[in-house]
Amino acid sequence: MDNVSKTKYSPLFWLGGLLFIAFYPMFISIYVFLPLFIGAMSYLLVEGLDKPKPLYTLLALLYMINLEVNLSLPLFLIVITTLLFYVIIYPYLRHFRKCKICRPLLSVILLDLIYLGALFAYDFIFQTQTIMLDSILLYSLIVDMLIVVIL
Repeated sequence: MDNVSKTKYSPLFWLGGLLFIAFYPMFISIYVFLPLFIGAMSYLLVEGLDKPKPLYTLLALLYMINLEVNLSLPLFLIVITTLLFYVIIYPYLRHFRKCKICRPLLSVILLDLIYLGALFAYDFIFQTQTIMLDSILLYSLIVDMLIVVIL
């Protein structure tokens, strides 16, 4: 077993991931310049559903719900848009099997855009204003893409 596999399954690695999921959304509500990681966690949920990995699915769901509660976003909107992406669009992205970067990168871009569109639709239907479109969302999208490409 190489070092990467040992690190991937060590209890300290999973404890760090769990602490990140529990506390990072709280830091986002305080420090607004931190990236949201909506696309990266949505892609983690898609990967957890595609390759049956219930731990990935559970961690992604916990992060998404925690983020929505801490930022006062519509509850389960990230989960619903991710599941719609997984059912409707993701099967067509499997054609990019040879390109290891294309599928995650396209998935993150589409997941972020679909969620943003769903959030704007929610705001339009219920006449609310949950999010302002500014450069912080673009910064968050770029960081999401970098995280998925690196991992």
